[in-house]
Amino acid sequence: MAWFILIVAGLFEVVWAFSMKQSEGFTRFWPSLVTLVAMGVSFALLAWSMRVLPLGTAYVVWTGIGALGAFLVGILVLGEPANALRLIAAFLILSGLALMKLSSPI
Repeated sequence: MAWFILIVAGLFEVVWAFSMKQSEGFTRFWPSLVTLVAMGVSFALLAWSMRVLPLGTAYVVWTGIGALGAFLVGILVLGEPANALRLIAAFLILSGLALMKLSSPI
């Protein structure tokens, strides 16, 4: 269950990153509100998962999901470039997440 909660926390990190971009520096009310709420949910779920998972594992996976998710949203929704170096970097992050999960005792 802790892994599922951690994944959901990471997805909320993607939501707040995207909505922060849409808030245009917190000058737009609704995207700013979504950012703050999603941040709170993301942090709360991360904290809950850390009751079971090791700190390093939970934090790395949480930030990795957020980083990869924001990367994909940037490409798929915002039209950001998907050049070879960016794709290789994303693959390396994904590889690190997989290794972290495999090395976790839980």
